Amino acid sequence: MLPRQGHRLLQIGVALFLLTSFEGFVIPSFAVPRLALSAHSLMALLGVLLIAMGLLWPKLRLGVPASRLAFWLLVYSSLAIVTAYLLGALCGGGNSTMPLAAGTAHGSDSQETIIKIVAYSSAPTGIVSFALILWGLRIGGAESRDS
Repeated sequence: MLPRQGHRLLQIGVALFLLTSFEGFVIPSFAVPRLALSAHSLMALLGVLLIAMGLLWPKLRLGVPASRLAFWLLVYSSLAIVTAYLLGALCGGGNSTMPLAAGTAHGSDSQETIIKIVAYSSAPTGIVSFALILWGLRIGGAESRDS
């Protein structure tokens, strides 16, 4: 299962590179171009992260339930934060959650709430995923089984 999940992470990482390439062409068209540029940079960073994790994934020492949980939480966390940035860039909001990237752009109360929920949901899911990944990298992992 770990090699298949690693391959999926590679695919998602490359897909984020493709998406960020297309998004780069339309940055000026967004309601908040500065936030769209931040989303563009974030997608590129997450593409690199997911490719690195995809290469690392088969080396993890995790059981099936833990690897599934780590995988899905990592994917959710990555896509949720990108979605929050893109929502803010599209609707012209986000400064209550991402003030440095959004500047003075403030959407309606409901838009700001949705952006906040999506953005803030990425933090605990990412933290749990990274904790599981770190646990899966403990000494005595895949390398010692091969020897």
